[in-house]
Amino acid sequence: MPAICVHEIMAQSNVVAKHVPVVELKGDAYNRGLQHGRQLKNEIAAVFKKWKINIARNTGRDPDTLLNEFLKATNFIPAIEKNIPSIIDEMHGIADGSGQSYHDVYAFQLVDEFWIYLDSVRNISDHHCSAIGVAATGRHPAYIAQNIDLENYMQGFQVLLHVAAQANEPEQYIVTCAGLVALAGMNGNGIGLCLNALMELKASKDGLPVAFIIRKVLMAVTSNEAIHFLKAVEHASGQNYVLGTIDSVFDFEASSGKVVRYNPDSSNTSIVYHTNHALANHDVKDWYRGYHERVIAGETKKGNSEVRFATLEMHLAKSSQDISPELIKLTLRSKENASNPVCRTYREGAGGFTFSSVLFTLGGRRSIQLTLGSPDQSDYVEYFFGNNKD
Repeated sequence: MPAICVHEIMAQSNVVAKHVPVVELKGDAYNRGLQHGRQLKNEIAAVFKKWKINIARNTGRDPDTLLNEFLKATNFIPAIEKNIPSIIDEMHGIADGSGQSYHDVYAFQLVDEFWIYLDSVRNISDHHCSAIGVAATGRHPAYIAQNIDLENYMQGFQVLLHVAAQANEPEQYIVTCAGLVALAGMNGNGIGLCLNALMELKASKDGLPVAFIIRKVLMAVTSNEAIHFLKAVEHASGQNYVLGTIDSVFDFEASSGKVVRYNPDSSNTSIVYHTNHALANHDVKDWYRGYHERVIAGETKKGNSEVRFATLEMHLAKSSQDISPELIKLTLRSKENASNPVCRTYREGAGGFTFSSVLFTLGGRRSIQLTLGSPDQSDYVEYFFGNNKD
């Protein structure tokens, strides 16, 4: 495997680069999982403990009992076996390498699906990811970017998985948490995926969970393959996907019943951005119908997701020719609205924070840039793909 080339970008004098641990994975799926589990054994044990404490605190229930009820109420394994069976082997490898039960490793992959299960018994609205996509122009390659906002218990467990190319899989960089197979990522063919939850969209108890959708997309060799998969697969959870290719960007709002392409400006497909409310897909749950109708009518402008969307719109209201990596980072660091910031600094006792901010350069000298925590506290560190030419 080629040596990783790291470039630290010091955009602000008061922000320093903090390196996310990089875990090298190679071989077949089981052995990749085994390497993941062994190298992060202590971290996985610690985050699993905090995960269950978090469940107990937020629900007032015994976490193991609640997780068992959740897994009995859902049936995702057939969809995983149909679409990406290798990740089942990888999960077994993580379990064996870390000493954790396979039951817990599997349940931990279902971050979004567990939120949806809880939403069916009590409404939850604390979702704050913000995503951006910019198509290639004569001045720059295509970019996609995101603030990955998660619950506080995941602080300190950020990981960058570097998956070696296989005969039938491209090289991949996957941003995630210790013990989790994916949160966002990009492959060496210039295909990348960012996403954010759309809780109001209909979900499926036997669709394909989001972590497995990410991994399947990152195995794609061509953009058409990635697009076809995202549009054809049954989605287990309502999500917005910003898919980037070498020269183009696509935004898809996905429910269990349909996938609808969205463009903030219908006359311009070169810039996309999204937060956590559906705008094009109207396949919503019954108990969100009223909220969704108010969103479409423009009556929810003070909501958290709507405020963040307006912030993205304000920063990105330019020609795509004029959008640079520096502008994207400035946007992801945005805290103009103190109550509803795009960038969420970690605060002890808060519900969530920006786990990592990522920027993928999909063409030219392809790379991934990411922060350890929120981008106002940590600068971006850049990793290049091995098949690049200097």
